[in-house]
Amino acid sequence: MATCPPYPTNPPRPHWWQRGWVRYGALTTLLAISGLVILALVREQTGTQGFLVGLGLAVLPVPLLIAAFRWLDRVEPGPWRNLVFCFAWGACAAALIAIIANSFATRWIATATADPAGADTLGATVIAPVVEESAKAAAVLLVFLFRRRDFTGIVDGVVTAGVTATGFAFTENILYLGNAFGTDQLTGDSGFASVTAATFFVRVVMSPFAHPLFTVLTGIGFGIAALSTGRHHLRRALLPLAGLLLAMGMHALWNGSAAFGEYGFLAVYGAFMVPCFGLLTWLVIWTRQRELRTVREELPAYVMAGWLAPAEPHTLASMHARRLARQYARRHAGKQAARAVAQYEAYATSLAFLRQRGRKGRAGPDFAVRERELLDALWHRRDVARPALDHAARATAPPPVTPWPGYGTPGSHAGYGYGYGYAAAAYAGYGYAARPGGFAPVAPYGGYGHGHPAPAAPAFTPAWVPAPFPAHVRNRPAYPSAHPAHRQPLPRRP
Repeated sequence: MATCPPYPTNPPRPHWWQRGWVRYGALTTLLAISGLVILALVREQTGTQGFLVGLGLAVLPVPLLIAAFRWLDRVEPGPWRNLVFCFAWGACAAALIAIIANSFATRWIATATADPAGADTLGATVIAPVVEESAKAAAVLLVFLFRRRDFTGIVDGVVTAGVTATGFAFTENILYLGNAFGTDQLTGDSGFASVTAATFFVRVVMSPFAHPLFTVLTGIGFGIAALSTGRHHLRRALLPLAGLLLAMGMHALWNGSAAFGEYGFLAVYGAFMVPCFGLLTWLVIWTRQRELRTVREELPAYVMAGWLAPAEPHTLASMHARRLARQYARRHAGKQAARAVAQYEAYATSLAFLRQRGRKGRAGPDFAVRERELLDALWHRRDVARPALDHAARATAPPPVTPWPGYGTPGSHAGYGYGYGYAAAAYAGYGYAARPGGFAPVAPYGGYGHGHPAPAAPAFTPAWVPAPFPAHVRNRPAYPSAHPAHRQPLPRRP
């Protein structure tokens, strides 16, 4: 009888440069040094007083932009460490690269052509878009390569690129506003007639979305590449490049609008920038709604296998119901329970996206391991999350769903108040022991008043603990193809 090879007792230790703390330390050191250098450069150009004024004015749009991108990412929120890295890269590393490269290129062109005015125009319309968009795209590329699990689609690309561009615009606004304040100090202007007020109105009030709008095109290219299968290597390489070229083109058009005449800026702003901003906003919101639809369509398979309660797919596919569930948990069991409900929602969403990739043939070799991890994470939070999700399901009252043919008896789970007729016994042949009686009625947080912790231990624990698969299983895709005959059966819940 063939057996799986045993795991090595002493796996080879990674080299020192492959260790996580070394990489995190090197990246943190790089960003810190870049921040100190860019701080010194901006302060040198603007002066201490101009720097403080520019900092105070430039920070105003940052919370609004970060909140907007975080709102777009609420369906499957990525980790905060990715957003912190992107903002720091844009504000420190990308800004430093842009200042040094733009200054060097402009001076070189002015020396070579003996035309300082023409060099400034060429630098603003050609050099700056190429340098700045490439520097910002580097952060998107790093997240795409080294945080691939958190980068699964268009919304992730938009959020990553937008936060990076927000950090870059923050530093650039400090420089522009600080210089404008220095000009007003020399001329004696103040109030609404000052250069500072005009700069603030143009850069912070009218166009705070300019830099995010440019770089989002690069992020969309990476997001579409993330949705492509592994076989389309050329497409995955060309799509981010196409997005980067579009970002450079739009940036060049924006910077060169002043050369189109007295009203060139307003013409480009009204006829091009605002429509493009509206179109991209619609695209991102439409993509977010499509993600919610994916949750609603993919999770019922796990209801069949007994991992999820019957009402959960429709509850998790509604942002309003999710918010109600978190509020209910916070009100009756405290912040810890609300955090557990939020984690349950995020893990369930990741599970739905993972299953969709597997069904479409885009699953990686770690599909089965990742699925087990997500199911185990859901299972250990179910006793805290299910009462809150059940309350949200009743409050939002989704319409009844017609049972799938051949799966259970309609109305078998009447405790949920809906017509979900899913039978957990349908998947009894997959080697996992079933819990007698199917789904237990969901009890509210009885005895857990506001501020009290969630239940310390679940009522029952999984009969299995996810373990690493053997090498010959771990390296094989769970879904060889998207054909139904090749699909791997779902693991049976304990």
